[in-house]
Amino acid sequence: MNKTNGKVYFVGGGPGDPELLTLKAKRIIEESDVVIYADSLVPEEVVSYANDKAEVYGSKTMALPQIMEITLKAVSEGKTVARVQSGDPSIYGAILEQMRILESEDIDYEIIPGVSSAFAAAAVLKAELTVPEISQSIIMTRAEGRVSLPPGEELKSLASHGCSLVIFLSVTRMTKIVRELRSAGYSKDTPIAVAYRVGWPEELVIRGTLTDISAKVRDAKITLQAVIIVGQAVNPDVRLPDSDRPEQRASSHLYSETYTHLYRKASRRSRSSAKDKDKAVSGVDSVKA
Repeated sequence: MNKTNGKVYFVGGGPGDPELLTLKAKRIIEESDVVIYADSLVPEEVVSYANDKAEVYGSKTMALPQIMEITLKAVSEGKTVARVQSGDPSIYGAILEQMRILESEDIDYEIIPGVSSAFAAAAVLKAELTVPEISQSIIMTRAEGRVSLPPGEELKSLASHGCSLVIFLSVTRMTKIVRELRSAGYSKDTPIAVAYRVGWPEELVIRGTLTDISAKVRDAKITLQAVIIVGQAVNPDVRLPDSDRPEQRASSHLYSETYTHLYRKASRRSRSSAKDKDKAVSGVDSVKA
């Protein structure tokens, strides 16, 4: 296909709430001549921003050849196509096979990032997934099922790191997930949350532990469109005020008066306090040794 003025945009439609669209995503949908959206995962309200003259297609019953036939025809006519995906296109967006076709046809395209359901779920849970001294890493994965995982990416192997774990497309395998997490060393009391259709009117959040989460999910009859987050980062107790907790908690260095960074120097008094504290800790360690 020769170069034309047509262009394809892979647009991150976010988790469901139209207000979580980026400004750029909204503009692209408004300006596009053709809008193709995953209507099983993206609510109609997200594409309601399309202009009156735009052709709007739901893709849930389409196979890839049908989607690309509409796309290639529109681009050959110099039109702009918005391919609206759920969440963020880069995470289980199934856009690679579409990009390969566009590359083979020398068609211009661009990816517009969106809010992933993982981060929308964390927001609903009021959780910071990177808690100092608890978890400074996040692993995003899926449980093995009809889609096999590459060697070394089995859930049990990834879970052995003990960091915050976000599991997509796997809610029907909760019993298997719990079994593998326990085999990887997670305790039965490990906090876990399942967020169903975050950003939709029927949004539902289930909290539990590895002991009871499978039964809770089964009772709620959740079988799709849910993200699972595992680890102490989703434990509501980490948000308790310091006065309500007996143990000392680590906090980010960002706001610490003892921490110097590009825009702020540590105060002399706080530096001295930090040194005294370090000496005290060192003295205790040497006595123990």
